[in-house]
Amino acid sequence: MTETAEYDATGLLCPLPVLRANRKLRELPVGGLLTVRATDPAAEQDFPAYCKQTGHELVSSRREGDVLIFVIKKR
Repeated sequence: MTETAEYDATGLLCPLPVLRANRKLRELPVGGLLTVRATDPAAEQDFPAYCKQTGHELVSSRREGDVLIFVIKKR
């Protein structure tokens, strides 16, 4: 069973959503999934760049109204 966690970064501005998500990812085992909710428009570019730089997998990204939702798999 895959361990999962969620982080609500709504209302936070760059770079806090990525920095705090990174801290939460460190708590997960390899293969764990983190779902991040963010409202900062910069997050749309920040999370794909973060995953590319760190080697984590961006499983999905979508928008629900003003909220961006990212699912990241820890590598």
